[in-house]
Amino acid sequence: MERSTRYWVVVVSKDHIANGVKGGFMQANHGKSSSLKKLHTGDWVVVYSPKQTYSCDKALQAFTAIGQVKDDELYQFKMSEDFIPYRRNVTYYNCNETPIAPLINQLDFIENKNSWGYRFRFGFFELDEKDFELISSHMLKEKLITA
Repeated sequence: MERSTRYWVVVVSKDHIANGVKGGFMQANHGKSSSLKKLHTGDWVVVYSPKQTYSCDKALQAFTAIGQVKDDELYQFKMSEDFIPYRRNVTYYNCNETPIAPLINQLDFIENKNSWGYRFRFGFFELDEKDFELISSHMLKEKLITA
């Protein structure tokens, strides 16, 4: 039985996802494995960056990266003696940084439009195809075929 493609949002500061895009990987929720175990080859990942940098409070509130999971390998990478986060391989696409504000009223996953940021507090969640199509149509220059 063929598994259907799923769509995910991961919340990562812009500086951290820049490292992921450069290296062709993603980490989520401070390097924990639980979220990454949900991903499968061909799934799409959209990165939302609430801030420019992890260590600074300068707001960004934009979608900053988009890619597809390359394989089903979940692995650890030693960043320091006491931090060995889990990662997944991702093929990222050239994209336009896309502010969320103009899209809020059209996104179904944001139920309360006045408190729209609440959904992102969990750091990782699944999108439906309609919301993914809306976001990706603003981020990517070429139309994706997701069916």
